[in-house]
Amino acid sequence: MRNLRWRHALGASPWFRFHGDDAAPELVAESISLTWTLLSVAIALLLGQAVIGFLVGRNSLADLALLVATALLVASAVLNARASAMLVERRHSEAESFGRLLQALSRSVSPNAVIKAIVHELGTATRADHVAVVQKRPGGNVLNVSFVSMQPGSQTATSVMPIQQLGPVEKRKLRLTPRSDSGAALDRVGLDRVDGGSDGAAEVARSRARQPQGSGVPDPAHEGDARELANQIANRLRDAYGLRNMLAAPLIEGGSVVGAIVLSRRTNEPWTDSSVRLLNGAAGETTAALARVYSHQAAEAEARTDQLTGLPNRRYFDEYCTLVASRRRASDRSAILAVDVDHFKRVNDMYGHHIGDQVLRAIGDAIQTSVRDEDVPARYGGEEFIVLLRNPTAGVALEVGERIRQTVRDTDLIDAGVTDRVTVSIGVACGHSADESISEIVERADRALYAAKRTGRDRVVEAWPSEG
Repeated sequence: MRNLRWRHALGASPWFRFHGDDAAPELVAESISLTWTLLSVAIALLLGQAVIGFLVGRNSLADLALLVATALLVASAVLNARASAMLVERRHSEAESFGRLLQALSRSVSPNAVIKAIVHELGTATRADHVAVVQKRPGGNVLNVSFVSMQPGSQTATSVMPIQQLGPVEKRKLRLTPRSDSGAALDRVGLDRVDGGSDGAAEVARSRARQPQGSGVPDPAHEGDARELANQIANRLRDAYGLRNMLAAPLIEGGSVVGAIVLSRRTNEPWTDSSVRLLNGAAGETTAALARVYSHQAAEAEARTDQLTGLPNRRYFDEYCTLVASRRRASDRSAILAVDVDHFKRVNDMYGHHIGDQVLRAIGDAIQTSVRDEDVPARYGGEEFIVLLRNPTAGVALEVGERIRQTVRDTDLIDAGVTDRVTVSIGVACGHSADESISEIVERADRALYAAKRTGRDRVVEAWPSEG
């Protein structure tokens, strides 16, 4: 009980704090500051005692030298301990920043989300005034530039840059070296484990270990080429945005430079080694995150595309109609064209399924070239196609349907070995109001399609407004 009372009394004193994991940071800082103050006072008293003893003749010159040397040794040990603590703190902060960056990137499901994660964490950790991400999208012929000022409330500026900026590396790919284990990856980024291993460093190791083998890093013999290209991109941004004091790192994918991350400051304050390591690490993780996002988007696009005709498939069409329905305004109108190939079974039986596939591809192309830019055609299944028309004016739906019918009829299939003329029947239905569901319009268009079949095929039939 006495010990508890003493502990309670000391804990309540402003000079003594018992800190746990949940101690307030300002209390910890207060205790550390008090420790340095007490050590400084102790050293000063030690030196003062030695000087006074020497002056009054109590101590010899040798005693004075010994006491001064002892004080200097203590001061040196204290300063070294403080410098080591500051270094550990910086390393820990660096690892935590990189861990937060990895966590944000792992949750990103779009290129914009990846860029937002980079800008927020990298800009804050490096105290940059501007962060720019320059990237080449898969299959693109320009570099997309996202330029962000770290000032509160600033909007992201987007622009493009000529793909020629990547010319030298596009022609000669960089050689790759295999990735080593996760510990070596940490060393390359400069994030050693701190105090038995930090969460941020551990997350870096796990992320590196998850990356596919062969993704690699530039061979040191060619790393200068990648850096030079990143600096070339940075210089273009400097001219465009009036930047100064820049730091750039290349984005490398598959051995080729596909962009760069550029930091800038308004002042001439030099960039720290920590900032350089964070930027280099962020560049590598950003490339992996963007590749993952683009791969996911490509897989999603493939899952929503009919592989035979290249048109959207029924899954995409249904999802798009759901999206349109959720955003429809009172003035919005929709129309549906239901398209079916006439006597397609006869084509398959006469020419074979391989030729039938060529016929379907040709009809898909004819539909694609006949609709408006804002219309959405899709292969609905088998020999059936469907088109969603957005806000068509009076007569436009019939006009588009007739254009499709005539284009298919005029399609030359001689090269495919089809000598018979291929035609389609089309049913047209226009929405009565914004309240009518698109599925109801599809049903009316389908009934109009069957009416076209019954009345001779190779024609366009419109559903009556009162039908259904």
